[in-house]
Amino acid sequence: MMKLSARNQIKGTIKSVTKGQTTAHVQIEVNGAIITASITNEAVDELQLVPGKAAYAVIKASDVMVAVD
Repeated sequence: MMKLSARNQIKGTIKSVTKGQTTAHVQIEVNGAIITASITNEAVDELQLVPGKAAYAVIKASDVMVAVD
């Protein structure tokens, strides 16, 4: 496995991959919740991302905002 400096690595299962003209939206299910990532179509192809495959959502940000209703 590749080593990353990001501490927020969340393992899940790819539910869908929707490609646009240049960017794809990848939905990863984690314990019933869905995390959506926007990545390049090229990355989707290189990583061979397909529904059902295990994947990690890697979140690297200085601030994370949470909102509730």
